Amino acid sequence: MVFPEFFWLLFAAAMIISSIGFKNYVWFISLGYGFSIAGEGLLMLILFGKGLSLGTIICSLLFIIYGCRLGGYLAIREFKSTSYKKNMTGEIKDGKTVPFGVKIAIWVTCAALYVLQVLPVFYRLHNGSGSNVWTYIGAAIMVFGIVFESAADWQKNKAKKVNPKRFVDTGLYRIVRCPNYLGEMIFWTGVLISGFGALTGFGQWAMALIGYIGIIFVMFSGARRLEIRQNKNYGNDPEYQKYVKTVPILLPFVPLYSVEKFKFLVA
Repeated sequence: MVFPEFFWLLFAAAMIISSIGFKNYVWFISLGYGFSIAGEGLLMLILFGKGLSLGTIICSLLFIIYGCRLGGYLAIREFKSTSYKKNMTGEIKDGKTVPFGVKIAIWVTCAALYVLQVLPVFYRLHNGSGSNVWTYIGAAIMVFGIVFESAADWQKNKAKKVNPKRFVDTGLYRIVRCPNYLGEMIFWTGVLISGFGALTGFGQWAMALIGYIGIIFVMFSGARRLEIRQNKNYGNDPEYQKYVKTVPILLPFVPLYSVEKFKFLVA
């Protein structure tokens, strides 16, 4: 499959932005992730100029909003939250012992994934498909995902200010234990749906699905890491034990309460 020229420009942008991970290993998948998505949204607005339709403008702007919100939230937590730094000490690798070649591989892989994730909108623009009903349905789901994830982050911060040593089980955390990750999955489901009627041929569908499946895998992997950390911190708390046995970890109304034993969820 031959990728369009603009695809490589998006990839180059993601590579440049996510290279922040060489400063701090975890930034490849945190700050680099959020701001890469925002950068790709902005670049699509610039590259496709006259070929933009209302629906694709909305979707591209939502990439910018999503990426800046996530990147900004993570940056504030990274640089301003002393409690977060204290809790994460020893939990997150500092990257000092990671070989440079491995960092290069992670950098390239992450940048590639970030481009694959936005392909449903990119191919709609590249194919000159304009906007259809799926564009707006997808955009609406994307908005819901952003709001859902933002609300989850806000509720967690609020709860932690009241009792920083207790797990959060209020608000959206009564529905699932990782509502912020659920919000992410909702957003990217909207992105995939926005491409319906525009994606053509096996190659375009395959690349878009790889991006979607990739980010879903990352969210489940993140949920597993969080579960392991919470079991370590709250495992002896009877209320926590009741909570994890009655509230699904990631998908509402689906009785999946633990992914700790799924060792293939490593990212």
